[in-house]
Amino acid sequence: MHIAVAGNIGAGKTSLTQLLAKHYKWKPLYEDVLENPYLEDFYNSMERWSFNLQVYFLNSRFRQIIDIQASGKPTIQDRSIYEDAYIFAPNLHSMGLMTNRDFENYRSLFDLMEEVVKGPDLLIYLKSSIPNLVGQIHKRGRDYESGISIDYLSKLNDRYEEWIAGYNKGKLLVIDVDDLNFVDNPEDLGVIITRIDAELNGLF
Repeated sequence: MHIAVAGNIGAGKTSLTQLLAKHYKWKPLYEDVLENPYLEDFYNSMERWSFNLQVYFLNSRFRQIIDIQASGKPTIQDRSIYEDAYIFAPNLHSMGLMTNRDFENYRSLFDLMEEVVKGPDLLIYLKSSIPNLVGQIHKRGRDYESGISIDYLSKLNDRYEEWIAGYNKGKLLVIDVDDLNFVDNPEDLGVIITRIDAELNGLF
């Protein structure tokens, strides 16, 4: 079984992945942020490093999916491969931060990968307002994220909403996290787990 947690920067994907992996005894697979050799450079010069960053993330998540399919173990993944291709890369391209040539090359690579992978059994989308995202980003205090603009986050949020509205890769659970504090409040986490249980019961 493959569960993926989707959402904008600061939505709480990694925290929820950790908590759900512990609760359900699932194997967690995290987004490669700390070891990513392009991330800090990207935030300092998006136009120069956008293609490199997106290919790195695409490669990392493709490897994760291959591992999930090979292991057969219940696994929860922090961010899906689709977010790279439908949210981040197109957003950079539309903002003029990725050239047509690089974007076409990237999409061709993703299309090839998509032929050999299938969607997660359940996608959990963490829906969040911009003020909540900004608050969470400031709270965790990563230096390279300090320059993320409201406009950039807003554009990503718009693309997330459009993508989720047409999502057809499998079961989908949308959780509005604006009024939930699932990290510090066990009751809020319980609400999410109850909703996940209801979805999972339909998978077996």
